[in-house]
Amino acid sequence: MQKIKPCLWFDGQAREAAEFYVSVFGGDSRIVDVTYYTEASPGEPGTVLTVDFVLAGQEYTALNGGPQFTFSEAVSLSVDCADQAEVDTLWAKLTEGGEESMCGWLKDRYGMSWQIIPRALREVLSDPDKARAERAMKAMLGMRKLDVRALRDA
Repeated sequence: MQKIKPCLWFDGQAREAAEFYVSVFGGDSRIVDVTYYTEASPGEPGTVLTVDFVLAGQEYTALNGGPQFTFSEAVSLSVDCADQAEVDTLWAKLTEGGEESMCGWLKDRYGMSWQIIPRALREVLSDPDKARAERAMKAMLGMRKLDVRALRDA
């Protein structure tokens, strides 16, 4: 069990969201446990309270806490993508029913913010040639989904 585990607050969609995220990331991703509200708890007895799940080896808990709190861009999940193909695949899956933002950010259908970041971004932004790095930064700031070729060409 990992010492620190993010808990994501949902309004009734915890299980649906966890299953969706597991389907998006596959591989070392799975549902681990589901707990339910009881007669002694504030929620509807028998409905899902929490879902423990793993995405790419990282543990999370999804909580059906109600409508009191929603996600914001103040917290996002950043995904290290090996290449453009991985960026494209994750972007397509996570924006389905969600919305694109700027600079590799998006919100999924549940309102969770994600950063879909190719490894090449760090490389181009830290180029020893400061002018190239600045051009790459300017190019990135004009993008929604990040485009590795365009970043390198900048």
